[in-house]
Amino acid sequence: MEPVVRPNAAHGQPMVRIHGLWSVFEGAERKTVVHQDLALEVAQGEVLSIVGGSGTGKTVLLRQILGLESPARGEIEVLGRPVAELGRAGAASCIGMLFQHGALFSAFSVLENIAFPLRELKGLPPALVREAAMVKLQMVGLEPEDGDKMPADLSGGMIKRAALARALVLDPPLLLLDEPTAGLDPESSDGFVTLLRTLHRDMALTVVMVTHDLDTLFELSTRIAVLADRRVIVAATPREVIAFQHPFIHDFFLGERGQRAMELLREYPFAV
Repeated sequence: MEPVVRPNAAHGQPMVRIHGLWSVFEGAERKTVVHQDLALEVAQGEVLSIVGGSGTGKTVLLRQILGLESPARGEIEVLGRPVAELGRAGAASCIGMLFQHGALFSAFSVLENIAFPLRELKGLPPALVREAAMVKLQMVGLEPEDGDKMPADLSGGMIKRAALARALVLDPPLLLLDEPTAGLDPESSDGFVTLLRTLHRDMALTVVMVTHDLDTLFELSTRIAVLADRRVIVAATPREVIAFQHPFIHDFFLGERGQRAMELLREYPFAV
């Protein structure tokens, strides 16, 4: 089937626009093409989830949107500006990133981790930096006393929340999530997904998420983009994606997890 990339026009102009994207990695003996002429748009206010098999470059795409990696060819725009032209401070001001394992600085306290982007990029007075970091600490459901703890003293769920607070401390309009519930027990995962839904609504965030977890995928996503055959083969509502004929989609949604996928289709209205 031909690719189906359906925009979510109800949410306004694109927050992210990717066109003509090629990602090529040099190996010892040959080049590997991960993305080939990939195209995708993310509308303001939506939650777009990216799924795909191993080696399809899901996290690579997030890192390219953030500007941490550069594609071999093509362009990525955020808020109408090429990411390559934003610079470190510009990218940090409009894009927040929650890495899969949190990526907290082990030598910094929780509050110091959250405050790091403010201190490094904004040059604010220390008292104001601490106050702003404390607001975000409590926004993600952590207690004021948690700010003095070190990352090694935190549970997996607390690490995720602290890393999320750091990702949001500059109030970026765009949030990138790499496997946000990976490694969490069911109770912590449910609480974190609820937090993400609340922040998406209250902060008017646009979210791009990579996840393999069906519950997280169906509860949060307004659209799903599927990476296969080196490109986005479909980007549409969950129901439309499941109906798309492709071997990966059949195996991912309708294989062993098919019953759960059908239950989730009935449970969630896909309107965040």
